Amino acid sequence: MYSAAALATLSLFAAVRGQQVGTSQTETHPKMSWKQCTGSGSCTSQSGSITIDSNWRWTHVTGGYTNCYTGNTWNTTICPDGATCAKNCAIDGADYSSTYGITAGSDALTLKFVTKGSYSTNIGSRTYLMASSGDKYQMFNLVGKEFTFDADVSQLPCGLNGALYFVEMSADGGLSKFSTNKAGAKYGTGYCDAQCPHDIKWINGEANADSWSPSQNDQNAGSGKYGSCCAEMDIWEANSVSTAYTPHPCSSTGQTRCSGLDCGDDPDNTHPTARYEGLCDKDGCDFNSYRMGVTNFYGKGMTIDTSSKFTVVTQFIGSGSGLTEIKRFYVQGGKTVANSQSTVSGVTGNSITDAFCDAQKTAFGDTNSFKTKGGLGGIGAAMARGMVLVMSLWDDHSVNMLWLDSAYPTDVDATKPGVSRGTCATGSGKPTDVESASASAQVIYSNIRFGDINSTFTAS
Repeated sequence: MYSAAALATLSLFAAVRGQQVGTSQTETHPKMSWKQCTGSGSCTSQSGSITIDSNWRWTHVTGGYTNCYTGNTWNTTICPDGATCAKNCAIDGADYSSTYGITAGSDALTLKFVTKGSYSTNIGSRTYLMASSGDKYQMFNLVGKEFTFDADVSQLPCGLNGALYFVEMSADGGLSKFSTNKAGAKYGTGYCDAQCPHDIKWINGEANADSWSPSQNDQNAGSGKYGSCCAEMDIWEANSVSTAYTPHPCSSTGQTRCSGLDCGDDPDNTHPTARYEGLCDKDGCDFNSYRMGVTNFYGKGMTIDTSSKFTVVTQFIGSGSGLTEIKRFYVQGGKTVANSQSTVSGVTGNSITDAFCDAQKTAFGDTNSFKTKGGLGGIGAAMARGMVLVMSLWDDHSVNMLWLDSAYPTDVDATKPGVSRGTCATGSGKPTDVESASASAQVIYSNIRFGDINSTFTAS
């Protein structure tokens, strides 16, 4: 499973990044409300807003306009090391609509895929829900609760991923923990996920410039020595063809900077199982209806018709930090639809439990790192500590999103259980193709509700 860590980012000089606070562009978060619901079915509107991740923001010399990062390369004179770079460089505010194609109004957020501005072309985005104060992320404890939202993925073709998920970031983005981080959550700092991504430009308040390697197929991205790990709950990774929801536990607690084997890396080719020796469960335990044998459940004209908006309901059964089951429902056209039942031999059920995950890993012949990293107990503990809501839109420069909507791995017989995940061709999803042919694509997330089980939607 690949997460939103592989996002394509801004091109030209608008792609630079930083950690101090600049003054060239005032930071004004787009407003977006959401609802808190109780067991009585009463929902109260909550004030919130959206901030864009620091990876997208312009970073320049503090008090000046010289770029600290241009294209996919650091300015090594300004940034000879991570700590010096953090002192020299300022991160600026964002022009959300014109530069990034992000608009919010009332309870809806629209993310456009390609946005051409006066001086740059932006590809995709990653945003966070802010608390009413505007300087901290809104924190959620999902155990024993229900999370619901409306999704419009009708304009997302093969190769794109409109992802809504939770990660165990710090509420203030690392502002209080790292003295060189002067920007904090207000400016979208502190990202982490279960892939322990190396393309994060700023980790622990320092530039990730050490051993930085520009990407060979993405003119705006690269990879540094360090990764940023934390537990991840993918409530929604989807386009109009396929969808999956996936918990990813970690053995570490909270946002953790990693290097080498702790990241799940094998740079010297001495650890063939390195992917499973790191801090986090990169594969996760996913429920993708197509992969679980029901090929007519999700898609345009199917049971869940992705040509129009629908409601996604996810229930986290348990109490305290004891998560025991993750259930999924949909509401569309006034009807409540339970998640599809697995038809894979040896795997039963339509929800994620430890037993389901054990059976699925066995049936697909996959390494069960979900279990070794703590299973539902591990992800439940992370939820109890508090997680941040992420809403993003991205394309995949690593494997073209085939893990979500096609047959993957491509060198394995597609009829083997677990390989086929959707109807997209194995040649689809190339960023150069989707960025050209589907530049106008967008995703809309709206009507977010959070509260007691069975309080956020009306069953029919």
